[in-house]
Amino acid sequence: MKLFSGTSAEPAFFIGLMSGTSLDGVDTVLCRIDSSNHFSLLYTETYPIPERLKKNLLSLSQDRQSNELDLYAELDVQMGHLFADCCLLLLNKHHLKAEQICAIGSHGQTLRHYPDQQYPSTLQIGDPNIIAWKTGITTIADFRRKDMAAGGQGAPLVPPFHQALFSSEKSNRAIVNIGGIANITFLPAGDTVLGYDTGPGNGLMDNWCSRHFNCAYDHSGQLAAQGTTNKELLSLFLTDPFFSQKAPKSTGREYFSYQWIIDKLKQYQADISKYDVLATLLELSCISISNEALSLKPVVDELLVCGGGASNTLLMQHLKILLPKLIISSTEKYGLHPDWVEACAFAWLAHHTLHGLNANLPSVTGAKKAVILGAIWQA
Repeated sequence: MKLFSGTSAEPAFFIGLMSGTSLDGVDTVLCRIDSSNHFSLLYTETYPIPERLKKNLLSLSQDRQSNELDLYAELDVQMGHLFADCCLLLLNKHHLKAEQICAIGSHGQTLRHYPDQQYPSTLQIGDPNIIAWKTGITTIADFRRKDMAAGGQGAPLVPPFHQALFSSEKSNRAIVNIGGIANITFLPAGDTVLGYDTGPGNGLMDNWCSRHFNCAYDHSGQLAAQGTTNKELLSLFLTDPFFSQKAPKSTGREYFSYQWIIDKLKQYQADISKYDVLATLLELSCISISNEALSLKPVVDELLVCGGGASNTLLMQHLKILLPKLIISSTEKYGLHPDWVEACAFAWLAHHTLHGLNANLPSVTGAKKAVILGAIWQA
């Protein structure tokens, strides 16, 4: 798979780290980029986030607290150590040495993302100084803020990777990543790439499962299948102004939070079972994705799904019902398992940064120009 323009005299190995808004683990990948600019995925692992750390991350990403700054500083260090340990575990398992790795690309854990305020800001933690020091590998992180400095949303950043991997000269493809938040990349044949967040992916469902079913997520949609979509509540959900906002747009779990659900239920003012709420949240994710897919011009031919949502059987069934004219499958159809797309993208972005290559798409983020993303922490 040829993924970028640029030159490299020898094959280079990069580690990509991704901990998304679902907080279901740290995806860790080892990728190879050879002298012909071909990309291959070699090894993959997902490492759990310790429960106490996960609880604190969820709390800080959604709730206002009096000790917020102290907790942020502590979690930044903890996540730095966790990311470094994930890299070391991957290396040890596959008998690799630090000096064999060109760089680590770390997205970091997003706690805040406010692209539309007077002073746009975004915050990802996981101290890269600790990663570089502990692993002995050059680390590249802080990918979003250069795009924001250039007037962009700072997200989504994966569409250039989608373009390089999945674009076709004959087919109009859309890639939907369904993590905590869902985003869509449109790859029209021979035309400008578009991409933006569509709204909640798994995040609202995960929040509801955690509070009402004592589980981290709804495996394959089995719990939602026991409920029925409440059309009145769904209509109320869809009145949120984010869904009518024009691209470029991006959002985060601090917006589509558990409190968001509670506020909407207060407006609804009627009894509803916890199963029906979950079923309605699933339908919200599906409809917000399908509405965007149907609005794209030229008409989408094929929809490829990646992220955790690709494993939710019920969600995938509902997408196919809402989009009967589209060919819908996972990214594995074209050689990359849906679980690893984002982590691979940050290994790829690290390569771009290290080689001085622009890696954002102004047509996606709204930035004034293409820029080199990320900062480099030398080992």
